Amino acid sequence: MNVYVVFPMVAVAIGGVAWVFVYPFLSGERNAERRMASVARSEPAVQRPTRGVQKSRREQVEGSLKQFEARTRTAKRVPLSVRIAQAGLKLSTRRFMVTAGALGLGVFVFTMLVGIGILPGLGLAFAAGGGLPFWILRFLKKRRESRFLLAFPDAVDVIVRGIKAGLPLLDSLKLIAAESEEPVRSEFRSIIETQTIGIPIGEACLKLFERVPVPEANFFGIVISIQQRAGGNLSEALGNLSKVLRDRKKMKAKIQAMSMEAKASAGIIGALPIAVMTVVWITSPQYISLLWTEPLGRMMLAACAVWMSIGIFVMRKMINFDF
Repeated sequence: MNVYVVFPMVAVAIGGVAWVFVYPFLSGERNAERRMASVARSEPAVQRPTRGVQKSRREQVEGSLKQFEARTRTAKRVPLSVRIAQAGLKLSTRRFMVTAGALGLGVFVFTMLVGIGILPGLGLAFAAGGGLPFWILRFLKKRRESRFLLAFPDAVDVIVRGIKAGLPLLDSLKLIAAESEEPVRSEFRSIIETQTIGIPIGEACLKLFERVPVPEANFFGIVISIQQRAGGNLSEALGNLSKVLRDRKKMKAKIQAMSMEAKASAGIIGALPIAVMTVVWITSPQYISLLWTEPLGRMMLAACAVWMSIGIFVMRKMINFDF
């Protein structure tokens, strides 16, 4: 009987010791007590979460900027279809290449009818088919970018006023797509169409730089994307961006005004030999005709053309400023 009485008493004692010393570690009561004690403290309870939020937001912004910089650095050669879209043309790549080939063939046929020769005809045909269309494409692209930069700061100001008035960002973009000037209107319409198919508005704004490859469009896409990821005062950020855009616009106009004298001088120097040659040909055609009738004269003309091209290229590099 003593065994039956002592055994339950020993079991109860062992269970009590285990309940007191072992159960808190297994159930997590000690951790809960420590957490409650840390919450009850007044020192780190407010500071630690704020530091963590500020640090995470700063790291998120830095990571986004690094991604944008890496994307800009690793940009590959722009396809022909994208360059056609950047120029504002609604042509397919196949149609553009067919047009260029037809232009080159037409120039070659014309040179054969005139009797210039096969080699000069091939050179002119290659320049007309492989150089002139791409030069026109680049010219249209530059002109479209200039028009975009002319109206883009006003569009950013409209977004800032709309956000301050309580409109959502998407409604402000729709307002620009409806009432702004071209090509800003069509580009913001593309942003809205891209957003409606499920792409986030930050990514849709980043694609603006692909269609209009200017730094201002890249700035706008980065600001919108970072705000969508990390939050912040969008109206203040876009207001600062608008100020930067207008300052860049003023700087560009100032550079153009200061470089106009150099550009005029370069144009006069480049056109002077051709003008003198034309005047001499009108007054004394027999005297200057030796340049294209004699082999030595043709060599001199070719050498003069090379040196004139080098001089014009150097002057163009000297008077063009990138900022």
